Amino acid sequence: MKKTGFFYDERCMWHVGQLYAGIFPVGGWVQPSNGTGLAEAPDTKRRLKSLMDVSGLLAMLEQRSAKPATETQLMRIHPQSFLHRFKLLSEKTGGDIGHEASFGHGGYEIAKISAGLAIAGIDAVIRLEVKNAYILSRPPGHHCLPDQGMGFCLLANIPLAIEEAIATHKLSRIAVLDWDVHHGNGTEAIYLERADVLTISIHQENCFPIGSGLAQMRGQGKGLGYNLNIPLLPGSGDQAYRDAFELLVKPALRKYKPELIIVASGLDANALDPLARMMLHSESYRWMTTEIMALADEMCSGRLAIVHEGGYSESYVPFCGQALIEQLAGMKTGVADPALDFIKAQQPNAGFQAYQRGLLEAQAKAAKL
Repeated sequence: MKKTGFFYDERCMWHVGQLYAGIFPVGGWVQPSNGTGLAEAPDTKRRLKSLMDVSGLLAMLEQRSAKPATETQLMRIHPQSFLHRFKLLSEKTGGDIGHEASFGHGGYEIAKISAGLAIAGIDAVIRLEVKNAYILSRPPGHHCLPDQGMGFCLLANIPLAIEEAIATHKLSRIAVLDWDVHHGNGTEAIYLERADVLTISIHQENCFPIGSGLAQMRGQGKGLGYNLNIPLLPGSGDQAYRDAFELLVKPALRKYKPELIIVASGLDANALDPLARMMLHSESYRWMTTEIMALADEMCSGRLAIVHEGGYSESYVPFCGQALIEQLAGMKTGVADPALDFIKAQQPNAGFQAYQRGLLEAQAKAAKL
């Protein structure tokens, strides 16, 4: 029986970015950072992998690594001028290649490994070598534009994997569901005028990038109708995501009938994340995984790859990721989420939920879904 693939490389955990101070500048009335406040730190991902290991989940998966993305693969998305600048900075002491897109010495090589993991994981799913796959890559990619990094993202991991899939396997309908709490603006920008990739982003409204991810943006030119943004109000909880799936995600995917589904899996919509204000818990991620697996089974022979993006709570990301990957692999371990009951008790009241659902119903009607 084919197992769930788990794609990982220890070198991805060696990527260093900027301090929180880079996002919220110190000085004036703000005390300088103590030097430990990395925003896109490796700890959340490493702790997820550690939990998978000690729980026995990791041993039940098909563990793989991958070769770094090649220059030819990178240039399907990124212009040579951008790659050259990135590489030169990386060979020195590092730098920043966009908006909140910093890295240290060797960051270019690590970013190529991260992109290579996404490429290999998605390729293995298409070839049916694994049942499905989770790619624990780092640095993330969904904010990255062709010619600049953004929001901790240095290369466009998922679009790079998509272009490899199109070139190698001649796919013509690929769907990307981005449930990172921040809008997947990079992926949107790359495919905004194309119909061969459906992009769906569920995110906290106006969180990051500011002003991005409006529901009115449905694509342009040949891509009109193939981009779906689902902005949710800050404080939205589990029910809002269930409503979003029912009213928008499922109808859009069924209408499109993809040959492959890729999830950009940020785990930062959880209630304890420091960079967002949403209210999901570990069982929310288990439920969303159940739903997207069923849709993949229904439409594309189960071809589903989930690529790690954001998530910044060291204490809680591991439990969200564990629940997700357990569901992906069709098993449960003895891991119990210690914050689950607490977060469930904090969910928005019925009036809030009804108001948010009304917004989603209006969006679904406007989009004719």
